[in-house]
Amino acid sequence: MIRGTTRLIAHIGWPTHAFKAPMIYNPYFEQAGLDVVVVPMGCQAHHYAGFLRSVFTLENIAGALITMPHKVSTVDLLDVASPTVKIAGSCNAVRRDEQGRLVGDMFDGEGFVRGLARKGCQLAGAKALVVGAGGVGSAIAASLAAAGVGALTLFDARAESAVALGQRIAAHYPAIQVAAGSNDPAGHDIVVNATPMGMNEGDPLPMDVARIERDAFVGEVVMKSEMTAFLAAAAARGCRYQIGSDMLFEQIPAYLEFFGLPTTTPENLRAVARLSY
Repeated sequence: MIRGTTRLIAHIGWPTHAFKAPMIYNPYFEQAGLDVVVVPMGCQAHHYAGFLRSVFTLENIAGALITMPHKVSTVDLLDVASPTVKIAGSCNAVRRDEQGRLVGDMFDGEGFVRGLARKGCQLAGAKALVVGAGGVGSAIAASLAAAGVGALTLFDARAESAVALGQRIAAHYPAIQVAAGSNDPAGHDIVVNATPMGMNEGDPLPMDVARIERDAFVGEVVMKSEMTAFLAAAAARGCRYQIGSDMLFEQIPAYLEFFGLPTTTPENLRAVARLSY
């Protein structure tokens, strides 16, 4: 029940049809008796800068979840950016502090890596391929580096994006071997689709799945369906995998802490969520 006392978390992105966060956060808030609600807000890129500032003039705003296509552009709109935001070059969480400043952080990578670790994926010394160097791909690459992978291969349809991400990773983690320019998954222990491919019916696969090692761990960020065409093809090869929504469940406890709200566990979130595809 939304009341006059309800605090809002704006879920800002475009398009909104694939948003899954409200189906996880809102059942949790209901279960926990918290007077908070996540509200999808469809905002296209040309309106975004003004809208983000405007939404934080609301007195009952608890924070904002930022998703595609705004994660990268949010960085320049912040007053205070976390180290992860600076490394990843993207932001997916914004709150207003006591001084009225917009403070941003990035939890996609942390959620993704926490999920892999909980599934038994060996991160230390692994060789990882991240296809997609936008907001989510940059965050995942940064968190994989922080988790101690030995080598990172980065690819993006815009080659300059992968190169720039590689330079940022190398500057902060000089011991990691960083390469950019290939989406060939052969020889990699961890393979990640961090592109929007799979959001729409008939999208091409982000790489040649037949070249993924059968003992590789495959991760997905697309959440339109639980088993995307990419994950289904990887599973058919016998690969272990992580579905896109797992990244959400793993990062939500960190989001809740960032917004100053009572936190919970991924297991509880899964139990109360009302996901539909």
